[in-house]
Amino acid sequence: MTWSAERQARVTWARLAEPADPVIAAYLQRLGHEEALADVHRGGDKRVMSRVAARLETLAGIDDTAICASLDASVIIPGDPAWPEGLDQLEAPPHCLWVRGDAREDLAALCRRSVAIVGARAATAYGLDRAMDLAAEVSARRFTVVSGAALGIDGAAHRGALAAGAATVAVLACGIDRVYPRSHEGLVREIAATGAVVTELPPGSAPYRQRFLLRNRLIAAMTSGTVVIEAALRSGSLATAAAALALGRPVGALPGPVTSMSSAGTHQAIRDGLATLITDGADVADLMGSFGVDAAPERRDPTRPEDALTTAQRQVWQVLPIGRPAQIDELAERAGMDAMSVQIALGPLELAGLARRRGELWSRPASVAS
Repeated sequence: MTWSAERQARVTWARLAEPADPVIAAYLQRLGHEEALADVHRGGDKRVMSRVAARLETLAGIDDTAICASLDASVIIPGDPAWPEGLDQLEAPPHCLWVRGDAREDLAALCRRSVAIVGARAATAYGLDRAMDLAAEVSARRFTVVSGAALGIDGAAHRGALAAGAATVAVLACGIDRVYPRSHEGLVREIAATGAVVTELPPGSAPYRQRFLLRNRLIAAMTSGTVVIEAALRSGSLATAAAALALGRPVGALPGPVTSMSSAGTHQAIRDGLATLITDGADVADLMGSFGVDAAPERRDPTRPEDALTTAQRQVWQVLPIGRPAQIDELAERAGMDAMSVQIALGPLELAGLARRRGELWSRPASVAS
């Protein structure tokens, strides 16, 4: 496999610089990846050289094409059909992406209708249950679930999508040859079997704390919107939500018990108007889907027998006594109707179980007292 000069230059810059380095981003925007790399080999900009000099010496002998082949991974760059278009909106987009999985070539298509589901690593049983259910519900509505394959809410979201038979996308904060946490090796294999595993970090890269925070901006940019389930007041998940808001993406938050500190961050985001309260997949589709296509159905109280009554029947039903039964003439007076109309209305009410007769007396059954 032979790479173009542009692809090779972007891979090299991914090895030379940390993601989203503002100095490097400005340098590359001015020169482009190929010319900037040539400039570095000539001694280049002093500020840039101070950042890349140590790593520049380690590049000799690295054959990234061979490494990708051995890992069954692909490198995609802007302009490739699989490149998620939302990444181009970032101030410092990734130089390239390493991708593996059966759906790697469909990554861009998967991301066009997608939702990020993120939240606490130390999630409660409530949070894990809701994350799985929500992921399954949005998957059934043809949204791709994107998350970070971390412990807690991330893992539950991926499992919910997989349980629904849908492809899901995991965005890593380490090299494509690593899995963090190690306990999720099986989960990441399942994700790759039908979906895609993605990272902007070159093979061999370790999962440092700062890289998780930078990874969050990719999750926000790749997706149609972000849902946060369980987040403390200071949380990486809220950083993902903030990145989504900065890009003009909608943010939803699922409330938890008011006594739970695990949901304090989501409650604060809702209270501050930064996130829309969501409760299920229909809410997510309504918030992040296509106008006029994914609108959530109007929520109604459960249907009750009295909902189907005619106007006359409802008038009579409303004046039926709960306690002491009344005669038809008394009911007619209360309802402002003639006795014959009341008698006609009482028949269907009795059949529907909404009225009870004892001789000439009528009342409302205790089971439908309210």
